[in-house]
Amino acid sequence: MSISPQQKTSLGHIRVLDLTRVLAGPWCAQNLADLGANVIKVERPGSGDDTRSWGPPYLRDQDGNNTSEAAYYLAANRGKQAITVDIATPEGQQIIRELAAKSDVVLENYKVGQLKKYGLDYASLKLLKPDLVYCSITGFGQDGPYAHRAGYDFIVQGMGGFMSLTGERDDLPGGGPQKAGVAIADLMTGMYSTIAVMAALTHRDRTGEGQYIDMALLDVQVAMLANMNMNYLTSGNAPKRWGNAHPNIVPYQTFATSDGHIIVAAGNDGQYRKFVQIGGQPELADDVRFATNPARVEHRDILVPVLADMVRRKSKQDWISLLEEAGVPCGPINRLDEVFADPQVVARNMKISVPHPAAGQVDLLASPMKLSVTPTTTPGAPPLLGQHTQTVLNELLGYGQEQINSLKSKGVI
Repeated sequence: MSISPQQKTSLGHIRVLDLTRVLAGPWCAQNLADLGANVIKVERPGSGDDTRSWGPPYLRDQDGNNTSEAAYYLAANRGKQAITVDIATPEGQQIIRELAAKSDVVLENYKVGQLKKYGLDYASLKLLKPDLVYCSITGFGQDGPYAHRAGYDFIVQGMGGFMSLTGERDDLPGGGPQKAGVAIADLMTGMYSTIAVMAALTHRDRTGEGQYIDMALLDVQVAMLANMNMNYLTSGNAPKRWGNAHPNIVPYQTFATSDGHIIVAAGNDGQYRKFVQIGGQPELADDVRFATNPARVEHRDILVPVLADMVRRKSKQDWISLLEEAGVPCGPINRLDEVFADPQVVARNMKISVPHPAAGQVDLLASPMKLSVTPTTTPGAPPLLGQHTQTVLNELLGYGQEQINSLKSKGVI
């Protein structure tokens, strides 16, 4: 028996109604789309997802002119269908209810309680589809004293402790709190939400029971601090910022070479010994102050300046070649042009090009998930605003052309 392309994906049997915008929710929906789910993105008529206008840069059309698609929007919406619906109207609410009844998953990131007034909350939609998996993503969750606050990634990075750990040491030039270069709380919430949705779908497939998922950026930001959380819970001492150094391992940081920077991550004493031997200073491995990792951590302020002088004597490429040959973990600090030219990144096909209705072709990131039996899909380009409204209403909900035209004239779609 032949197997359809839909059956060859992990989630080809799943339909997702995506009521989210900006990043955390769309990132979750994009992961599900990569795995084959049919994701229907619902946006406001006229303006759409806020990120469509978060530029420059914007995607350019075939004549070199800016389109209305900002690069930010393109980052989180590949592989989806897009429809426009005004959910503040009774007709729009009815469309969402009909779509939810034909979906397996609903994703939303509205303010707490906002969808209830439209009859689009979990309790209301569960009556239409009892086995529905409904995931709400907010800044602070559905309960607690901050539940009704707006949640922004930057603020959550600060509140959740991340920025107390990120940035140069306070006693060094440039010291102070620093946010991540990408919206790490949003992205990790999208990833945790993906896992939660798939767990809920697995439970539904076993039992027939749907459920509600309450995801919060602050919860995720706190949870993802990993060993730093445990350093605090174990010792009672709040960890501090170490810049590019590591609180528990030395040397595990960046160093300036004669022509650039490298990362050296000597995770054990043997790797450290090889490092200083390559640098021409083997005595640094025999010195009792530096012979073991606990000793190196204790005496880091003495050792690191000596290592920094040692590393400056060779070029970046010389260090990387010598350290790799010796089995000492190391690497360069690449700009994104260097990332996409890196032979490993090229070999792993992390950049793909797909057709786009305005630009002709658009370069996108490939999903990093590589499954041997049910591979990720080759995604469609992030859709234009309302690109699939006609198709979805006609083919999925059975709306006739006259009904669709009437909804357009009223501004519902």
